[in-house]
Amino acid sequence: MSTPEPYSEPKDATLPTDPALRRSLLERLFRLREHQTDVRTELLAGVTTFLTMAYIIFVNPSILGDAGMPKDAVFVATCLAAAIGTMIMGLYANYPIAMAPGMGLNAYFAYTVVKGMGFSWEAALGAVFISGCLFLLVTLFRIREWIVNGIPQAIRVAITAGIGLFLAIIALKNAGIITSSPATMVTLGDLHQVPPVLAIIGFFATVAMDRMKIKGAILIGILLTTVLSFLVGGNTFHGIVSAPPSIDPTLFKLDISTALSIGILNVVLVFFLVELFDATGTLMGVASRAGLLKAGRMDRLNKALMADSTAIMAGSFLGTSSTTAYIESASGVQAGGRTGLTAVTVALLFLACLFIAPLAGTVPAYATAPALLYVSCLMLRELVEIDWSDATEVVPAVLTALGMPFTYSIANGVAFGFISYAALKLLTGRARDVPVMVWIIAAVFIFKFYYLPGH
Repeated sequence: MSTPEPYSEPKDATLPTDPALRRSLLERLFRLREHQTDVRTELLAGVTTFLTMAYIIFVNPSILGDAGMPKDAVFVATCLAAAIGTMIMGLYANYPIAMAPGMGLNAYFAYTVVKGMGFSWEAALGAVFISGCLFLLVTLFRIREWIVNGIPQAIRVAITAGIGLFLAIIALKNAGIITSSPATMVTLGDLHQVPPVLAIIGFFATVAMDRMKIKGAILIGILLTTVLSFLVGGNTFHGIVSAPPSIDPTLFKLDISTALSIGILNVVLVFFLVELFDATGTLMGVASRAGLLKAGRMDRLNKALMADSTAIMAGSFLGTSSTTAYIESASGVQAGGRTGLTAVTVALLFLACLFIAPLAGTVPAYATAPALLYVSCLMLRELVEIDWSDATEVVPAVLTALGMPFTYSIANGVAFGFISYAALKLLTGRARDVPVMVWIIAAVFIFKFYYLPGH
C-alpha cells in the first residue's frame, strides 16, 4: 500500500519509432505511442504492480477461511477473480489499474456478515453478487456521480479509516498480540509465544522495506515471517508448485435468495457503498498519478467502473468477496505504466500463481497479520481530509471510524456515521446542508436497527 512520488518522464525517454510496432496488435489495443510508452516499460510496470499486491493471494484465503470457506478453493477463486477483473480493465478500459478481492471488504464479509450476523458464506456471496449488479446498474445509467456527490466528504474518508481500524484489531488478534479478557474485553496477549514475536518481526521488516521503496515489501514480509515459522514455529512445508486445487467447493455456491431477504439488505448496502467509493477513489487517484485525467476527469471512467462491477459479479460466482481496484497500481504507474498492457501483465501473473497453492496453504495467520496491520496504518491517513473545525462533520466521521472496530462491524460504523450526520445537521439548523442521499441511507439504517435488532 505504498504511496509513490508522482511520476515524471525521464529526460532521455525515447518513444518507439518502429513502424511495425505502430501496426502491431499491442499498439492497436493499447495505443502505446499515444501514451508515450513502450512494451518493455509496460511489462516491467505490470511486474511491479503485481509484486506490491500479490500478498492478497495469501491474505484473502486466510480471512475468508475464518468464515468457514475452503481455503484452497478461495485461493483459486482469488487468483481467477483478480485475473478476470484486471484483464477486463486492461483490454476494455485500457487503464494500468489492477484488481483483486478488496481488503476490508473481505474482513466485513467474514467477520461481520458470516461470523457476526450468522449468515452462511453462501448467502454472503449472494449479497456480493447483488451489490455488483447494483454497481453495474448505476454505472450503465450514469447515476454514479449523483450518489458519490451526495455522500459527505467526512463520511467517505471515515469509512476508509474505520476499515483500517477494523483490519488493525483483526491483525493484532491473528498475531496473538491482543486477546479477549472477561474483565476488560480486550488485553495484551502472551508476547513470549512464537506467533506474536514473529508477527512483530514481520511487521517492522515490512514497514522498513516499504520505506526503503523495496518492491513487493508486503509480500516479502509475509514470506519472511512464513520462513521463520518453519524454523522456530513448528510449521510444516508441503512444497511450492502443484496443479491448482479444485474450485468446486465454492464455484456457483452463492445463495441469492437468502441474500434478498430483509435481514441482509443492509449488508448489500454496505458492500455497494464501500465498493462504489473505493473503486471511484482508487481509479481517480491512480489515473491522476499517471497523468491520464483530462480537466480532472477520466475519459473512460464508466468503462473502468463496468470492469469493476463485472469483476465483483464474477468473483461471487467463483467464491470470493468483492473485487475492487487496487491503490497498489500506483507503484506500476510510478514505474512507467500508462496503458492496459500493464494490467494484462498483472492478470497473467495472477493466473501463474494458480500453481503455487501448496505454498499459500503453509502461510499461517500470524504471517499475514503484519500485512493487515501495515495496510490498516496506511488507511488511517485519510482522516487528515476531515474538517476538524466543524463538530457536525468531525463527530459523524469519528463515530463511523470507531464504530467499526468497537462493534466488530463495518456496517454498524457506517450506520452510526450516516445517522449522526443527519441528526446533528438537523439539530443545529443545517438540515438543508444534508444531501438527499444521506437522509435515504440514514432512514434505511434506522429501519434496520429498529425492526431488525438482531442483525
